[in-house]
Amino acid sequence: MSLITLSGIKKDYRLGDTIVPALHGVDFVVEAGEMTVITGPSGSGKSTLLHILGCLDQPTDGSYILDGEEITGRDLDDLAAVRNSKIGFIFQSFNLVPVLDVLENIELPCLIGAMPIPPAEARARARKLADRVGLSSVIHHRPDQLSGGQRQRVAIARALVTQPRLVLADEPTANLDSRTSAQIIDLMLELNRDDGVTFLFSTHDPRIEKHARRIVHIADGVLHEGARKEAA
Repeated sequence: MSLITLSGIKKDYRLGDTIVPALHGVDFVVEAGEMTVITGPSGSGKSTLLHILGCLDQPTDGSYILDGEEITGRDLDDLAAVRNSKIGFIFQSFNLVPVLDVLENIELPCLIGAMPIPPAEARARARKLADRVGLSSVIHHRPDQLSGGQRQRVAIARALVTQPRLVLADEPTANLDSRTSAQIIDLMLELNRDDGVTFLFSTHDPRIEKHARRIVHIADGVLHEGARKEAA
C-alpha cells in the first residue's frame, strides 16, 4: 500500500525578480513499511523535498498524497494537524527541550496541537516507548544528563509517540560516534522490522544506506531511483 505518492511536484523560490526552481516535476512513491534513503549534494533540492514531505512547505505545483489524503493546497492549520498526527521527525541535533526530563520530552507531541491526547495516555505511551528504546533507567534525567546516543533515543521515542504513519530522519547519526551510530541504526532497523515503522532518511551515512531497502538520489531538483533490496 502506498503511503506517499508525489506526482509532478515542482517548487520554485523567488529571489527578487528571479524565479529559482528547486524541484522539477518529482514523481515519488513510498510504500508503507519501507526504509528509504534520499541522498544528494547540498543544493540538490533534498531539503526542499523533505520540507514538502514533512508538511513544512507546500509545492508550487503537483500533488502530494499522504496516507490516502491529498495534502497539496491545505492551509497552515491543516498542515500542522497532519504533521502532529501522521509524521514523526528525528533531527541530527536532537532538538530536545532542555528543561524537560526524558518522559516529558517524549510525551510532548501528544500534549500539543489541535487534538491533544489525554495526559494519562500520553504518559503511558512515553513510559512504554522509553522502555522500548532502552531508556527506562533514565526517565527522569534531563537532556544535559544524557549521552548523545541517549538523546537520540529520546528523539526516536518522541517521533513515535503519536503513532505516526511516517518518520522523517534528517542525518540522525551525524553527531554520534561510530559505536553509538551503529546502536541507533540497529534500533531503527528493529523498529522498522518489528513494528512496521516507515522511515525516510536524508543521510550521507553509508551504514544507513547499507541497511536501507531502497536508495534514491536527487540532483538539480530531479529524483533518480537507485538501489532497491529485498527485505531481510
